[in-house]
Amino acid sequence: MATVKKESFGKLSDGREVFLYTLRNTKGTEVAVTTYGARLVKFAARDKDFTKRDIVLGYENAEQYEKDTTSMGGVVGRHANRIAGGKVTLGGKEYQLELNTGSQKQNHIHGGLKGFHCQLWEAEEVYEGVKLTYHAKDGEGGYPGNMTVSVLYSLSNDNELSLRYEAVSDADTVCNLTNHAYFNLDGFAAGPEAMLNQRIQIMADTYTWADEESLPDGRILEVQGTPMDLRVPLRIGAHIDDDFEELKFGHGYDHNWVIRDKPVELELKPGMFGFDPTCPIDYNEGGLKKAAYAESDVSGLTLTCYTTLPGIQFYSGNFLKGGLPGKEGVEFMRRSGFCLETQYFPNAFANPNFPQPILKKGETWKAQTVYVLAVK
Repeated sequence: MATVKKESFGKLSDGREVFLYTLRNTKGTEVAVTTYGARLVKFAARDKDFTKRDIVLGYENAEQYEKDTTSMGGVVGRHANRIAGGKVTLGGKEYQLELNTGSQKQNHIHGGLKGFHCQLWEAEEVYEGVKLTYHAKDGEGGYPGNMTVSVLYSLSNDNELSLRYEAVSDADTVCNLTNHAYFNLDGFAAGPEAMLNQRIQIMADTYTWADEESLPDGRILEVQGTPMDLRVPLRIGAHIDDDFEELKFGHGYDHNWVIRDKPVELELKPGMFGFDPTCPIDYNEGGLKKAAYAESDVSGLTLTCYTTLPGIQFYSGNFLKGGLPGKEGVEFMRRSGFCLETQYFPNAFANPNFPQPILKKGETWKAQTVYVLAVK
């Protein structure tokens, strides 16, 4: 497994210290995560020319991450993505969540005003990598139940970055966790033109229609014959500005695709996907499924995403706008990076035909997402 290095990453405005953990495998690939928001700060590997490229957009220190408004690299929850009106019903009781998105701030997104990506997590080095834990209090963001959530970051020698999530609560609550990293396969500083020339493939025949507030209404539509058809690798910029209702609503790609329900047929072996033979993985969704694939001709890098979750939000960074210098002083402008956010479908509580992101009292919620970085 990878070696782990711990160092200070600065302090938050209230004086609390933040740490950075860097995992390094035998190939020299590095993954860095911070205790602020359990955020992914770096994913750097050798490209086709043996030049090391960091493909994750991010910042230099904790102070900059605290100022970020784009969920950059963070683990978001308790509920990733949007909920109409911020209303959820659990056990016959309706709860009002914090309202923090929408044209009139009338909806809920990413856990509220201070979701998990804006909290300071505890961290410990474990056999597989780094485990980060956060204890959310009852009522935080409007959610019921005291909830403990953890994410285990591990890096194999085959450049497989695994995120294994677990959560428990002392009351029925909502649980839909994802990672909000922005990727650019030519490097974090490569910019919009580079990203738009990279290719994306999503293993989905359908997607959830969403309105101008990015809220699905329950319809699950076929991708065939639309710009949402990404079943074969397609240049991200090829149809991003087409005259198509969903793309106009989202100002580009910012939608949930329904991943084909076919687990990857793999024989797990030590070191693969963070697998520890002494601690078998228990998947809620029945196994890892291949969800998405991206590639760049410039760097020769490819990124493949696997997950146990039923959906994936492909977001083309349409609302990045710079203004806050990031790593090496780079400002991340519109469409500088893309996100592959594995998840339950957005607005599921208003659409009972969707899988419901409910964690029952006393049960353990588990999920896993794996990003594999390779050279084609």
